[in-house]
Amino acid sequence: MIRVKVLVEGQTEESFVNKLLADHLAQRGVLLTSILLTTKRVKNRDVRERAMPGRRFKGGITTYSNVKLDVRSTLDDKQAIVTTMIDFYGLPGDFPGMNLLPPGNGYERVLHLEKAFADDIGIHRFRPFLALHEYEALLFSCPKEIAAAFPEQTVEAPLQAIRNEFASPEDINQGPTSHPAARIMNHVTGYRKPFHGTLIAERIGLTQIRSECSHFSEWVTWLESLASS
Repeated sequence: MIRVKVLVEGQTEESFVNKLLADHLAQRGVLLTSILLTTKRVKNRDVRERAMPGRRFKGGITTYSNVKLDVRSTLDDKQAIVTTMIDFYGLPGDFPGMNLLPPGNGYERVLHLEKAFADDIGIHRFRPFLALHEYEALLFSCPKEIAAAFPEQTVEAPLQAIRNEFASPEDINQGPTSHPAARIMNHVTGYRKPFHGTLIAERIGLTQIRSECSHFSEWVTWLESLASS
């Protein structure tokens, strides 16, 4: 089987890869393993710890330098292909290509950043994926299933109204109060990303998500193609 390591931003993405993508791709001859990115490293001050690497924190992204270290380290396994599942929303300013973001829609911008990221790493076994605009956009592939996770709340109509404003869930924008997660939490009480984020995605299913989210689907299609390459 072709081995692929996916560096993910947080626990929700880790669970999504393990529960939805891994089984789907294993049936096609691709073995997927998720790895949680390191957010920051701090120097050890305790004498007993001086022989150990700096402590590492998992989940989220604070600086590109930490991401690059993790990507490079993962690529040390020369028998594995490496990719990412990172949100476009909230990327740090030092991320490759951020200083030269082109005008246009989010799709054009994320392609620009993915290319800049790949070029900066410079190893052919690495192909990054940045989610437009963040993981929760995938859930807007079916607002009905978001609502079904909270049956005591009347939220389907407002969530569907948000979805109807955009050609694709991936177009839902990335303002501080208008990114996909913020829109969900504005209407849903008790939404917990690590739990509900994967539960809802499982109920929606990959087929529906891919039909609504073309950039995500392109990434999955590439992953599927690895077994025959």
